[in-house]
Amino acid sequence: MYSEIFYRVALQYVEGFTQPTLKKMLRLSGSATALFEQQELWRSKIVRKGKTMPKLELSDAIVRHVNAELLAMDKHHIQLCFILDADYPFRLKTCTDAPVSFYYKGNANFNLSHMLAIVGTRNASDYGRNCVRKILSEIKEADVVTISGLAYGIDTEAHSRSVEFGIKTIAVMGCGLGTIYPHLNEPLSRRILEMGGTLISEYPYNTPPDRLNFPRRNRIIAGMSDAVLVAESAEKGGSMITAYIAQSYNRDVFAVPGSIFDDNHAGCHRLVRTNVAAMVTSGTELIEMMNWECQHPAVQTSLFVDLTENEEQVMEIIRSMREASIDVITESLPEFSPSKLAGILLGLELKGAVVCKPGKVYALNP
Repeated sequence: MYSEIFYRVALQYVEGFTQPTLKKMLRLSGSATALFEQQELWRSKIVRKGKTMPKLELSDAIVRHVNAELLAMDKHHIQLCFILDADYPFRLKTCTDAPVSFYYKGNANFNLSHMLAIVGTRNASDYGRNCVRKILSEIKEADVVTISGLAYGIDTEAHSRSVEFGIKTIAVMGCGLGTIYPHLNEPLSRRILEMGGTLISEYPYNTPPDRLNFPRRNRIIAGMSDAVLVAESAEKGGSMITAYIAQSYNRDVFAVPGSIFDDNHAGCHRLVRTNVAAMVTSGTELIEMMNWECQHPAVQTSLFVDLTENEEQVMEIIRSMREASIDVITESLPEFSPSKLAGILLGLELKGAVVCKPGKVYALNP
């Protein structure tokens, strides 16, 4: 009855389904259209103990919301990135609470080799801002994309210095793309887009800033990244939440040290003290610890190994994470059956592209 994009946007408004449940439903149905129009094909395969699976229904209110959203998307050049899309961030896809979709403006390449989140206090000191500037000036040649939240303080510095040094940067917002918050960062948001960066939000266009939205958006910042750098933070705050989320996602976490007399650095010191984060004092250290400066697997693979399209998909995941378990690869590529994936991995081993470590963990062949 409606288009695929209509149904994809409609999933933003349906109630009674968790993100993991929606993702399982989509894997069984194969598309948002089938999810709504062919419910008999997937409902019987969903098991919920003691509960009846509710039906997906489009109320008049949902139809009005979706039509309004599609008009705003068309008018303001906004795209929807859906979890079934090939360009959905594969790092984020491995996170159980990843959003089924998000809106974006700008560059759609979310799967580049090196993704670094930079977070910190809104009450940034000159020291904290100078640390961000120093580190970014030292990693600008390492083909890094930065991710932050477009908030005051460290976020603003991370995006601003990225733009200054020609580094692509992604701003993950806690409101709809119709509102730039804080308003003073509206010129910066335009510069981000002009420099090939991206604005992202999982919220509909007219969603206003809300304090509950910002902790939720932190999981996207952490999930899209290879590593999270906490530049300056007190012991409580959004940047600490992001660091702990990143740890739960098995991302690398780094923290910049500061004065022991300044509470604005207590969070960074705590992360280092509790072994959540490694201490870094320069961009050079960060690059060395991430082993980014000597990673050119895409070039090496194209020169020495002929890969099929399916093998290249698997290799891209292993490259981005340096090593990945069979469970992570399976979650990232749900379109491959376990037996098909096993065959692809065996082929990559035989070609010498990857090695299998204990625990079914796959890594690039050095």
